[in-house]
Amino acid sequence: MTSTFWLKYRSILLYGLLLALLLFLLKWLEVRLIMVNHSFEIYAGSIALIFTVLGIWLAVKLTSPKVRTVVIEKQVFVNPSADFALNEKALQVTGLSTRELEVLQLMAQGLSNQQIADQLYVSLNTVKTHSSKVLEKLEAGRRTQAVDKARKLGIVP
Repeated sequence: MTSTFWLKYRSILLYGLLLALLLFLLKWLEVRLIMVNHSFEIYAGSIALIFTVLGIWLAVKLTSPKVRTVVIEKQVFVNPSADFALNEKALQVTGLSTRELEVLQLMAQGLSNQQIADQLYVSLNTVKTHSSKVLEKLEAGRRTQAVDKARKLGIVP
């Protein structure tokens, strides 16, 4: 079967092989011609490609952080009233009244003025007045500063 196939289609196969060889030769000559005619463009393009790849690699190396930061979030519960003892001396030095101390303790719990007013059964303006007096007596500009200073003095837990 194989020998009869080769004998029967010998001229067609030979003709196809010669055409393939001729096509390969023409394509090789075309590539050579393109290389000769456009050698500068090919050279410049290859240099540009090399510098582009080098720039990307360098940018990745320079922008990567050298120190790896790991953020660990944990829920922490601190019972502030367990070990708290009121510092009477600091309370007398600051001159806070009993009601101002109550307002300060509620501010330390993170309550708003309206929530403090509702809890103490006073008006909102009264709470604002007490809050301003607390800020004045503790020499603080904001509620957070007043609470922080009161904690450091041992007035609030």
